[in-house]
Amino acid sequence: MSHPDTHSPPGKPPVTPERMMQFAFGYAPPLMIEAAVRHRVFDVLDAGPRTVAEVSAETGASERGLRAVMNALVGLGLLAKDDAGRYTLTPESAAFLVSGKPGFFGGLFRHTTSQLLPPWMQMTEIVRTGRPAMAVNQEGAGAEFFEAFVEDIFPNSYPGARALAGALGVAGAEGPVSVLDLAAGSGVWGIALAQASPQVQVTAVDWPQVVPVTRRVASRFGVADRFRYIEGDLHDADFGTGHQIATLGHILHSEGEERSRALLGKVFDALAPGGVIAIAEMLTNEERTGPPHALIFAVNMLVNTDQGDTYSFGEISRWLQDAGFVNPRTLDAPGPSPLILADKPA
Repeated sequence: MSHPDTHSPPGKPPVTPERMMQFAFGYAPPLMIEAAVRHRVFDVLDAGPRTVAEVSAETGASERGLRAVMNALVGLGLLAKDDAGRYTLTPESAAFLVSGKPGFFGGLFRHTTSQLLPPWMQMTEIVRTGRPAMAVNQEGAGAEFFEAFVEDIFPNSYPGARALAGALGVAGAEGPVSVLDLAAGSGVWGIALAQASPQVQVTAVDWPQVVPVTRRVASRFGVADRFRYIEGDLHDADFGTGHQIATLGHILHSEGEERSRALLGKVFDALAPGGVIAIAEMLTNEERTGPPHALIFAVNMLVNTDQGDTYSFGEISRWLQDAGFVNPRTLDAPGPSPLILADKPA
């Protein structure tokens, strides 16, 4: 006998609890991926097919634990298994979950249990009060959070940053190009622009605890000699003037509307006439009905900031125009949403 809840009007598909079950165990995939990353499962399989016993011998993890997790990852399409019980990577895991590869996303999962999930465990109380578990957009705890996090999310933004460099024609610059990289973090936006042309000089702004990470990553990419650093909060630091490009890589969502508007006005003043601002954000549609990742990230901002949210292209365009920018537009680039560009009048 079917459960009464599965009854549907005639001619319509039956309502089943399948999605409820998926949601109930929605926490499982990131935790399993984290365990596999930490035990080097993807790294070991990158060398070729292995049985559970062979992976256990190479990683030191238990056969029982590996078998359960690796079979589940097969079910998720992140591993494959042949008739002989040998596991291999899939194209997706080979591209994004093997450490040392340019597209490695595993660093993001390494923070799941230590940084990402704990504040979300307070969700019911956060919704009741409207106050975050911890305001990571404020110096102190926030600087500590990003110091541990920004280098691991470098691959998330690097393809988009390279696309930005191409769209702005940086490679063809005939004179110096001053780039203002705000809340620089790993330095990914400035690094990609600096790689595109030796004419690029980057001013990277971030909290004192985070700047050493920016220095380290810029050095690793061979562009440290063209970086200078300003330590401090975005709303207090002196950005200087005369910059041709300013990048705001995933910053506005943590600031909220009031502080974002103030920041855009400050960036306008720091740009040279004809300069361009480039904004990376997870954009919602104008109705706030999708896409799901942007709406879920808005909840992440509820959990982790005092005023943060996600916004639509229309909202950010209005802020830019109120600050004096013209021609707000989108640039298709690898990432969850297109980039937003706007110009300071020449």
